[in-house]
Amino acid sequence: MLNGLARALPLTGLLAGLAACAEAGVPDATARPVYSGVETRLLEGDLVNFSVAVSGGAAGEKDVVAYATCAAAQYALIRGYGFARHVRTNVSETGGVWRADAVYTISPALPRGLRTIDAEVTVADCADQGIPTV
Repeated sequence: MLNGLARALPLTGLLAGLAACAEAGVPDATARPVYSGVETRLLEGDLVNFSVAVSGGAAGEKDVVAYATCAAAQYALIRGYGFARHVRTNVSETGGVWRADAVYTISPALPRGLRTIDAEVTVADCADQGIPTV
C-alpha cells in the first residue's frame, strides 16, 4: 500500500503544477482568436493594401493570413468586384499579437495567376469560420 501511495504523490504534484500554470495566464489553446480590425489603403488602381492584427487564444500565422484574405474578399465585393488575387503578405508577431501586411489586386473577372480568390465564396467561408470581414 505504501508503494502505491508513494507512486501517486509525484503525479498529484504534477497535476497541481499544471493547474497552477493554467491559472497563471498560460494561453488557452481552445480560445478563439481576437480580430483587431482592418486598415485598408487603395495603393493604385486595383491594388489594395490590408493591415490586420490577431491576438489571444491560440492565434497564429494562419489566423492572421486568413483574416487578411477575408478582408480582401469583402473589400472586392464592396467595390463591386467578384475576385481578388493575392500579391504578397508579410507576417510578424510581437507580444502575442500577430500582424499581417497584405497586398491584393481586385477585379471584376477572374484574374490570371495561381492565388486567386472568388470573393463571394471566400466571404461565405469566412462567416462559417467566424472570421470577420471589412
